[in-house]
Amino acid sequence: MKTIDRYLKWVEWIEEDQVYVGRCPDLITGIHGDDSQQVYRELCEVVEEVLAHFEAEGRPLPRPMVRPMQDVV
Repeated sequence: MKTIDRYLKWVEWIEEDQVYVGRCPDLITGIHGDDSQQVYRELCEVVEEVLAHFEAEGRPLPRPMVRPMQDVV
């Protein structure tokens, strides 16, 4: 598994702002744009840059905390 895959990333439409927002709360607050696929690509690029920065600085990565919600039965 790649390190980036340990961190939950998603894109959602924000009706009030009429924009897509990409989020990865364990690492960054988010990015936005008009095209959901482009926002996701850019989100992944930014997350990769953040991970590279942590590695270059010799800092430990934050523990992934955010997980998708699961249906409760």
